[in-house]
Amino acid sequence: MSFTDNLKKSLGFEEDNFGSAYGVGDYGDDIGFIDEEEEFTSISPEQTFYEIILIRPKSVDDMDYVFDQIVEENNPVILDLKFLEKQGEREFRQAGEILKLLRSQYGAEAILLSQAEDKNLIIVTPSRVKLVRKE
Repeated sequence: MSFTDNLKKSLGFEEDNFGSAYGVGDYGDDIGFIDEEEEFTSISPEQTFYEIILIRPKSVDDMDYVFDQIVEENNPVILDLKFLEKQGEREFRQAGEILKLLRSQYGAEAILLSQAEDKNLIIVTPSRVKLVRKE
């Protein structure tokens, strides 16, 4: 069984079930909405795959790159903010403001993954990618 056959079966569009469910003997014979010569087109997603980017920003300019990846490219980003935290409070606070802006105005989600002496990992996803917390 091919992928399309499995897909049709899972969606309930098998030839056997379609006709009997609607009182039609054969697939589309009496309905009149399928034209044998009509060309079918497929619908593909706007973005076929996502790149998950792992970055350790060393400046606020690197946070601008993170902003672009989430807002324009719709890619999830894993951030290690420990370097910015060690750089100083000002840079770390600016990174926090960018994350706050992403969450409030662009619907991004951010979850703390790990916080240790040498790591401060946060995953930030665009609004199209949903994060689910399971404990």
